[in-house]
Amino acid sequence: MAYQTFRQEYLQMPVVTRAYTTACCITTLAVQLDLVSPFQLYFNPILIVKQYQLWRLVTTFLFFGTLGFNFFFNMIFTYRYCRMLEEGSFRGRTADFVMMFLFGGICMIMFAFFINLLFLGQAFTIMLVYVWSRRNPFVQMNFFGLINFQAPYLPWVLLGFSVLLGNAIWVDLMGMAVGHMYYFIEDVFPAQRGGFRLLNTPQILKTLFDGHPNDHDYTPLPEDQRPGGFNWGERPDPPH
Repeated sequence: MAYQTFRQEYLQMPVVTRAYTTACCITTLAVQLDLVSPFQLYFNPILIVKQYQLWRLVTTFLFFGTLGFNFFFNMIFTYRYCRMLEEGSFRGRTADFVMMFLFGGICMIMFAFFINLLFLGQAFTIMLVYVWSRRNPFVQMNFFGLINFQAPYLPWVLLGFSVLLGNAIWVDLMGMAVGHMYYFIEDVFPAQRGGFRLLNTPQILKTLFDGHPNDHDYTPLPEDQRPGGFNWGERPDPPH
């Protein structure tokens, strides 16, 4: 019964969220079983450029550490906010969502050449959280029952929590910076007088991912109408 419930939930996940979270879990499991070593996965510009170990450009986003609190905490947020973006503002625009992944990944890789960061998965999660929070500015949130705030402050709250856990501050700051770059390019600049879209999704991505028409009768799953697990908050009533 539990297996069937898990399988049904897994198959209901949108394609990009399912692919990314699955890749993260498989990578972590492979490290846990000693099938691969973190030394084979981390971002190393010298090995990438001189020895053509190009897989590191991808695996640096897939490893969140060995099984433990930090891994599960990051994976919960990765799953929740990736899924809410894909089923929310990117509903029916999977190709544009993939383009956001590519934009974020390329920007972080460029930053990583100058900042000594080994794994970029946490920064990528913060980017997803940042974009979601800016597109849902009026959502009221609650941090484990301690403080109440609106969604745009969520990345900063997570930054403070990350500091308490002893994580490097630059990882979260990079994710927020890249998230803001994407938000400005996609949501702010085109709305300005004389503005236009700077980030255009290639036709090949639209052909691959947007081949199916929109389902206008689609409604999100009940649990996905909340911005996160653990009583993180809920949507307020619309203004009158």
